[in-house]
Amino acid sequence: MKDKRPLLLAVIPARGGSKGLPGKNMRSFAGLPLIAHSILFARMCPEIERTIVSTDSAGIRDAALRYDADIPFLRPAPLAQDDTPMWPVLRHALAETEREEGRSYEFLLLLDPTSPAREPADIREALKRLRSNTEASGIIGVSEPSFNPLWHCVVEEGGWMRDLVPGAGEFARRQDVPRVFRVNGSLYIWRTEFVRKVEDSWKNRGRYLIYEIPEIRAMSIDDAFQFEQAELLVKQGMIRFPWLCEAKAV
Repeated sequence: MKDKRPLLLAVIPARGGSKGLPGKNMRSFAGLPLIAHSILFARMCPEIERTIVSTDSAGIRDAALRYDADIPFLRPAPLAQDDTPMWPVLRHALAETEREEGRSYEFLLLLDPTSPAREPADIREALKRLRSNTEASGIIGVSEPSFNPLWHCVVEEGGWMRDLVPGAGEFARRQDVPRVFRVNGSLYIWRTEFVRKVEDSWKNRGRYLIYEIPEIRAMSIDDAFQFEQAELLVKQGMIRFPWLCEAKAV
């Protein structure tokens, strides 16, 4: 008997008061508002049951609605401050959606608008891995940075250099350094039972699988320099967005 499709809720968080890159969620990127890429991407993923946008901004809401976004509520002001962590925003979105629908979701997917270079296969494969490992609280998108942080250093009092990671100086050759990954912001999927239970930071709780995404697609657009880098990759054809054909009709 074929397994029934799991209920996956996707949340696109888009606060109006960005400081690093003002107005970034509505800034034109590859011909569309940045937030539109995540909205149109989600539409290409059959694994997603519903996608909602969580925003406190009427301007972002109106821009997202042009792309048929689902915005069932405006985010409360206490959850839209400069220092508001993402976790309570996600918990609020899940609780409000489940209350509205009168049903429970099994998985929660975070689609950050500032990481638009995902592919539908990423969601399909990551969800498959998470479902197959019942001990995992979630699965997190990572990538291998071009420069291994084991080679990084810190400066102690007096100006003396010290390895960032104790013992890293024992590696004489770059080839001998173990692989290191960074959380890149492209993909996060949690089991909703974990989201409902854990009130503080998710990273301090639970066990996680990793889903590796090539570093070239692991962009995170949080300032002007990163925006220009991402635009260049698109212009050079190194990153392609298959949903752009659909967007031309909007």
